[in-house]
Amino acid sequence: MIFSGAGSPLREAELPRLELAPGQVRLNVQACAVCRTDLHIVDGELSDPKVPLVLGHQIVGLVTEIGEAASRFSVGERVGVPWLGWTDGTCRFCRAGRENLCDRAKFTGYQLDGGFAEEAVADERYCLQIPESYADLEVAPLLCAGLIGYRSLVMTGDAERLGLYGFGASAHIIAQVARSQARRVFAFTRAGDEEGQLFARSLGAEWAGSSTEKPPEQLDAAIIFAPVGELIPAALAAVAKGGVVVCAGIHMSEIPSFSYDLLWGERELRSVANLTRRDGEEFMQLAPKVPVRTEIREFRLEEANEALQHLRAGELHGAAVLKIR
Repeated sequence: MIFSGAGSPLREAELPRLELAPGQVRLNVQACAVCRTDLHIVDGELSDPKVPLVLGHQIVGLVTEIGEAASRFSVGERVGVPWLGWTDGTCRFCRAGRENLCDRAKFTGYQLDGGFAEEAVADERYCLQIPESYADLEVAPLLCAGLIGYRSLVMTGDAERLGLYGFGASAHIIAQVARSQARRVFAFTRAGDEEGQLFARSLGAEWAGSSTEKPPEQLDAAIIFAPVGELIPAALAAVAKGGVVVCAGIHMSEIPSFSYDLLWGERELRSVANLTRRDGEEFMQLAPKVPVRTEIREFRLEEANEALQHLRAGELHGAAVLKIR
């Protein structure tokens, strides 16, 4: 499925067979989860995609060909391809173990063609081994929703009372991880989303309500998954002194001004940008131990536009996944 410019629907097109560069592997794509970042690209909220572009950065595929100098994987092996697709390895961020901030980084389904297709190529250094215990469709959302959620959770330190704003693909995964760590989860959904609140409670949230409500007690930390700037003052107001608010999205609507009182008391506001390979390796080992179970809604590849529309309308509980084969 080809993306041809901001505001354009995806369309089917004949793709030239991708050349296999040194260090790359060719994959038969089995499944690819749909992410809000894909929606931000389609809607023109992220300004630097290559065009034409194959979207999709939560790719599960089988290796069919190995390029020169590639040696990590064997033909027939199942691997995952996440958002981070390449870094220069030499900048000050890469040298400091912060490759997620590399100024020259390239991202799958953004500057590199992704997985809304039957075939993909990827730099083997940035592919992940994925747990054998998961089926293709089940594991796909772990490759971004899970990884970004995991990096966000780590940034909350040892917070016991954790608020999750926007209970979708990432939150439903990280709620399970948080509960396995004996944290108390408070879930915030769109106003009136009683089904979403019930879903959150079924995954261990002890309270679930509207994002316009205050939780029954102060939080130690909050993670904002919804791309809504107005949630930042609300989350700061909900956390106790010394608490942290983590913004997990790649794009957010305008943040309204707010009183310094909401930040005072050594509250902390920070963002998560991308992921590192270490995040991926750690989370792929952790997920089956929890064990994390993903709630998915399956779509065919030709239904990619429909999946994006359901995501835009907030009609998904869990993750949309394209079944390719």
